[in-house]
Amino acid sequence: MIKINHRIASVQGSPTLAITAKAKELKAKGKDVVNFAAGEPDFDTPQRIKEAAIRAIHEGQTKYTPSIGRLDLRELIARKLEKENRVRYSPGQIAVSCGAKHSIFNIIQVLCDEGEEVLIPAPYWVSYPEMVKISGAKPKFLTTSADQAFKITADQLEAAITEKTRLLILNSPSNPTGMVYSPEELEAIAEVCVRRKIFVISDEIYEKLIYDTGTYISLASLNEEIYRQTITVNGVSKAYSMTGWRIGYAAGPEEIMGAVKRLQDHSTSNPCSISQAAAVQALLEPEETIAAMRDLFARRRDLMMRFIDDIDGVRAIRPEGAFYLFCDVSRFGPSMDTAGKILEDVNVALIPGEGFGAPGYLRLSFATSEERIEEGMRRIADWVGRRS
Repeated sequence: MIKINHRIASVQGSPTLAITAKAKELKAKGKDVVNFAAGEPDFDTPQRIKEAAIRAIHEGQTKYTPSIGRLDLRELIARKLEKENRVRYSPGQIAVSCGAKHSIFNIIQVLCDEGEEVLIPAPYWVSYPEMVKISGAKPKFLTTSADQAFKITADQLEAAITEKTRLLILNSPSNPTGMVYSPEELEAIAEVCVRRKIFVISDEIYEKLIYDTGTYISLASLNEEIYRQTITVNGVSKAYSMTGWRIGYAAGPEEIMGAVKRLQDHSTSNPCSISQAAAVQALLEPEETIAAMRDLFARRRDLMMRFIDDIDGVRAIRPEGAFYLFCDVSRFGPSMDTAGKILEDVNVALIPGEGFGAPGYLRLSFATSEERIEEGMRRIADWVGRRS
């Protein structure tokens, strides 16, 4: 038996792979599978962004760039953060990486060490705990419930902090719940983090997809103290439907970002030069490019919620952002089994909650057409009806 590094050996594969593989198998057999599993917008990348990438190829922009990204891209990111998020960073405080996932991975590896703890609100995005394990640190979960809108409180955070606590990961809007922290909730959390001297990764990748609460509030914008302890993470994947282009970025204290640069120097080197050219154009796109997609997502959310509200035994909180509904299906047993049965019986692909730290829940993505939402939700309602 081949010996594997103990940290990598401890990492769990995605528990959703079995569902995804089964869905593909059914499609290959000609089955009409409705896909509510997607974690990406179903829209094409906007045309001007694609054209910018094509121009970059023709102009020979195919060589190495600085490992943390082109200067003009980092300057654009800095302007975006100051204008839209009210946080000021120099280009030297910004690192562009191969997706926001890569940005988060790098920060965890830079900040966390053996035996330290990283606080992760649950439900959580599936990759957070595994990234922490790779660093040698330990994930520590702060479990939330629907009664608290799946958001941690300042008191809950305070009670979880120990002398080993190094970092909090905060994701708003949330994958998988779609919940958004209010300014008051963020201020209370920031006060605890500042007083207890812990860093925060603020994962803001869904910031452009907010439907009801108005202006987005970045944690780092609240005051100078929390600014110095926050690493803001974002990217172009969700807002501009560019998931495959793999461009994310992080902004934070220069010492931390310098360490991220050194890590990228010896791991990935620079993100794809052509994708960086596309990202430059994305950050120059008018707000209307995003607004049209956001409005359509809001209509899809409302449509899916109307179906959920009419299904006995299935509950969901109306999401304020992102493009997911997180549904309580605990009456049917473990959600991994429920997702498997729904896929097998009525050909609807869903993501079980076990991977998000929430057994008994299913994540439904409304990143698909209204026609497919109606078809898929009718099938789920029929499936539930046969078990009532």
